Amino acid sequence: MTRKRLLGGEAEPEEEELQQDDDAARMLAGEATLEDEVYGATLRPRTFEDYVGQEQIVDNLRIAIDAAARRGEALEHILFSGPPGLGKTTLANLIARASGGTLRPTSGPTLEKPKDLVGILTALETGDVLFIDEIHRLGTVVEEYLYPAMEDFQIDFVVDRGAYAKTLKLPLKKFTLIGATTRAGMLSAPLRDRFGIVHHLAYYEPHELQAIVERSARVLDIAMEPDGARTIAERSRGTPRIANRLLRRVRDFAEVRADGVITASVADEALRREGVDVRGLDRLDRAYLETIAQQYGGGPVGINAIAATLTEDVETLEDVVEPYLLKIGFVQRTASGRKTTHAALAHLGLTLGSDGQPRLL
Repeated sequence: MTRKRLLGGEAEPEEEELQQDDDAARMLAGEATLEDEVYGATLRPRTFEDYVGQEQIVDNLRIAIDAAARRGEALEHILFSGPPGLGKTTLANLIARASGGTLRPTSGPTLEKPKDLVGILTALETGDVLFIDEIHRLGTVVEEYLYPAMEDFQIDFVVDRGAYAKTLKLPLKKFTLIGATTRAGMLSAPLRDRFGIVHHLAYYEPHELQAIVERSARVLDIAMEPDGARTIAERSRGTPRIANRLLRRVRDFAEVRADGVITASVADEALRREGVDVRGLDRLDRAYLETIAQQYGGGPVGINAIAATLTEDVETLEDVVEPYLLKIGFVQRTASGRKTTHAALAHLGLTLGSDGQPRLL
């Protein structure tokens, strides 16, 4: 089981020591928590007009929805890929609303047997949207039942065995399947090829996250200045879910210590106490970079060696830690291993000595 990343760690020399709680779930993880699900129902946009970011994807989806409606056809099956927390579930909700159908959500791990899938498929009405999160975790047998449902809107049953075996076809009403995955490479080629529309969601820019934070603050009735929203956005790792999560933590701090108004200084102090630095890195991010820089001379070093040093799972480092560090240019993946960049060394307060080894400034 993947270990949860924890907050805390050493503060920079000029700051007070950051708080650390070994029992707290990692705040900067993209995966949804129960609190995220509760607030998500309130904060999720209800129309495409309210959706911020991913402009090209949203525009293409609206065209596809309008075209399908004019032809009187079901919308083609859609696959969303990308890191967690970028809005795949939200887009599925908006598509269902715009196409006039009902969203039927489920997830790959819960569909353990073919009968689990068959029960859902036979209950779908014309125009409904079946949303399968973590679709890359579907079992092989369940996935094979999905193929005729996606292509021909029917399910094939095999009755009896041997020479008496017969295939019965159960017709289905025309529906749209939306699959979401954080690991598109784990999808089988036959399944991937059955999606007519494929989109990869990218990390958000700070100004887009600021707009999301400001909208969420209005919905939650939080008093906040623009600079406060900008501070939260810049530390949200390009992820709306994390931005809303940080907003709630900053709100708590502001209500207790700052008369309920979120300013830039209030947001900075609240996030510093939570272990989130100015680039949106937490304890494990910094420990990952420091391990490469100081213990392995800046790299290259294999991911297994880094994981062993940090006592973390390789999967956690590859799926949770590295994507954002790669995006901001703090780490490089090479054929011989991982390497830190000059930007990462500068952020950590390190410099290269005459022997090429990182040293404290």
